[in-house]
Amino acid sequence: MKAKEAEPERSQGSGREDSRGQSSGMVPASHSAQLSLLECLLLLLLSLLLLPLGLPVLGAPPHLICDSRVLERYILEAREAENATLGCAEGCSFSENITVPDTKVNFYAWKRMEVQQQAVEVWQGLALLSEAILQGQALLANLSQPSEALQLHVDKAVSGLRSLTSLLRALGAQKGAVPLPNAASSAAPLRTFTVDTLCKLFRIYSNFLRGKLTLYTGEACRRGDR
Repeated sequence: MKAKEAEPERSQGSGREDSRGQSSGMVPASHSAQLSLLECLLLLLLSLLLLPLGLPVLGAPPHLICDSRVLERYILEAREAENATLGCAEGCSFSENITVPDTKVNFYAWKRMEVQQQAVEVWQGLALLSEAILQGQALLANLSQPSEALQLHVDKAVSGLRSLTSLLRALGAQKGAVPLPNAASSAAPLRTFTVDTLCKLFRIYSNFLRGKLTLYTGEACRRGDR
């Protein structure tokens, strides 16, 4: 009787050993979670490194700018910056003039343009506007007591323009902005003028996003010109 009672105990013990043997060949759930977290962190770090270079962010939809909510977010930031500097006197004037793109749009002429011509105007305008914001950022930093609130708005504009450049590149705007050999002579020069205050600079930024950039992205997304 004692021998018979011992057999189930050995059988149960071997079952526990099998269970342990099977589990030893599997990756613990906590280890898998750690690997997933590490991969996400590495992707985020790589995205942050690529963004200042104007390269498309990995893991982001290639035509994200076709979602109107994305562009509306940058327009809102630009208008907030413009409103924050309305009536600003101290610390809002530049020691030198800054060249910016002309944001006026002749809608009749714009609709008659090829998407490639629109891309040239938008891409060149965005590049000049980015340079203007960076110049404004440098001039603001040279002030004896720069306003932290103004610096924050300028920093947001710099970051926003870098993101927009990346999104437009993913849309293929830079390819359309390269004129064909037989069309190089017909390309009109970019119209520009100068501003001397931060408020005027932000107004140009806001108008450019709400005008030419919105018109171009809307048409390019509808035509599938990517």
